[in-house]
Amino acid sequence: MKKLIAMLLAATMVIGLVGCGGGDKQPAETAGSASAEATDLEDFSIVLDWYPNAIHTYLYVAQEKGYFAEEGLNLKVNFPANTNDGISMPAAGKADVGIYYIHDAITTAVEEDVPIVSIGAVTQKMLNVFIALEETGIESPKDLGGKKIGYGGTALSEAITAQALENVGLSADDCEFVDVGFDLMNSMTTNQVDATIGCMVNHEVPQMEEEGFKVNYFSPTDYGVPQAYEFVFLANEEAVEENPDKYKAFLRACQKGYEFMKENPEEALQILLDNQNEENFPLNKEVETKSMETILPVMETENAPFLHQDIEVWQTTADWLHERGLLKEQTDVSDLFVNLLEEDNEK
Repeated sequence: MKKLIAMLLAATMVIGLVGCGGGDKQPAETAGSASAEATDLEDFSIVLDWYPNAIHTYLYVAQEKGYFAEEGLNLKVNFPANTNDGISMPAAGKADVGIYYIHDAITTAVEEDVPIVSIGAVTQKMLNVFIALEETGIESPKDLGGKKIGYGGTALSEAITAQALENVGLSADDCEFVDVGFDLMNSMTTNQVDATIGCMVNHEVPQMEEEGFKVNYFSPTDYGVPQAYEFVFLANEEAVEENPDKYKAFLRACQKGYEFMKENPEEALQILLDNQNEENFPLNKEVETKSMETILPVMETENAPFLHQDIEVWQTTADWLHERGLLKEQTDVSDLFVNLLEEDNEK
């Protein structure tokens, strides 16, 4: 926890971004924060996981359509300077919410005793996939034996890959891991590696296809890795306990934005494009259209509405992390999430 806070305090201005695809600099707040005319509204800050793209459409729709204002909130959108800002900033009270990855949220919260709680799941399924150029002939983990696998150098990617390999009778020793940092796509197209783990099916896949590359991809969840949420909303545990109504208002606005996005995808996409960060992460309309088509079906399912969280998903994910050695002890993670709006409906 001390390490996270120290990193946060050392970066009081959000000036850079480390993430898949890379970036050099950006402001702490994006365009789209409400203006001075919203002085009667309560500020609510969110740290994205990356620059604006299709996975954030509902936020910009809710802002554009006034859904946050209807809930009494003035949304302020921030870009991360460090890969852990989505958890460190809300944990330190420097942001109300951060978008973060469930696996990393669990390991950081448990191993470093970070006081966060998830208040909503942005996607009901994982988006992280293995990708390979079609010409390699790699179509499943069984084809990875003797191959070079590019990844971001994380223990999680190593664990996911090892699980998938073991599922088809191989092991991590049967391939070569190559730490390519955040240069995942380029490492494939320049033949530095044969396949990668860590790219998103909703972004890198359509991006590579748009650039003319034919790719094969497959999900780790088809090969032994438990299905989990990709992105969750993290907030400071004490802040949620002290002011749950503020967070409920945020979630209601997000729900309205998602419903509009689902019913009016073309208009929603245009709102996103109007709020893109052209300097650091310009968006391609065709790519974001395909991305939206990919994510909409996994933002809710027949049994799980948008933002819903299930104890089975959280606990199964934590148990798997323990089995793979990423958590020192088996841990009950039932206190790491809360369904605020559903609790209201149950009363």
